[in-house]
Amino acid sequence: MENVLLISFLFFLVAALYSTVGHAGASGYLAVMGLLSFSPESIKPTSLVLNIMVALIASIKFIREGYFDRKIFKTFVFTSVPMAYLGGSVTLSPTYFKLFAGLFLIISAVMLLIRNTIKIKTATIKPMPQFKGWIIGVFIGFFSGLIGVGGGIFLSPVLILSNWADIQKASGIAALFILFNSVAGLIGHLSSIKELDGNVGYWLLSVTLGGFIGSYLGTNKFNKRLITIFLFLVLLSAGIKFILFDFIFKT
Repeated sequence: MENVLLISFLFFLVAALYSTVGHAGASGYLAVMGLLSFSPESIKPTSLVLNIMVALIASIKFIREGYFDRKIFKTFVFTSVPMAYLGGSVTLSPTYFKLFAGLFLIISAVMLLIRNTIKIKTATIKPMPQFKGWIIGVFIGFFSGLIGVGGGIFLSPVLILSNWADIQKASGIAALFILFNSVAGLIGHLSSIKELDGNVGYWLLSVTLGGFIGSYLGTNKFNKRLITIFLFLVLLSAGIKFILFDFIFKT
């Protein structure tokens, strides 16, 4: 029971921290489960289930506050959703899942750092070419479904660095993008689910509370510098563990 409470608290913390920037926390859940040595078969579906709940909360909050762009969102999900479904239907061996998850966490750490340190002025925002949005959606969608994430941690830096949206609108777009991709990935994975942890109900309650708190703080311009540093270190350490200890030393 003590272990369940610890994991519930960690998932709550991840959901609260990530939802401040419109993310649902999938990379954080992967990091927690990787550090605590969850079975590879349970990591993907658990991550997607928790992701859906927090992304739903964050989407509602950011969209209600006006931080959203319907045209940009529709362009990306047009290709990302079917590809997330396709990726979700692919089951990697435990060994290669750990390799891909580790690489994802390390890249996510860098992308999160970029996303929360770059500056953009509203005047510099420019229209997004539709074709580019489709291509980006294909790659993010497939990889999201394959690993069990929503892809927002990749999408929001792309939006900001390309000057297609300001930081808060990027958060709103990313939140709903994550929700759609996570649902598609989970549906694609349903036929191959072998294990869903029996304690997932406790964790859903934890991330729901964390999602409400984090999305409130995020839409009220909460200072995220310390949060970014903390998440960067967690993702990086978990990614290194996946690759170094769970892949290289065990293969």
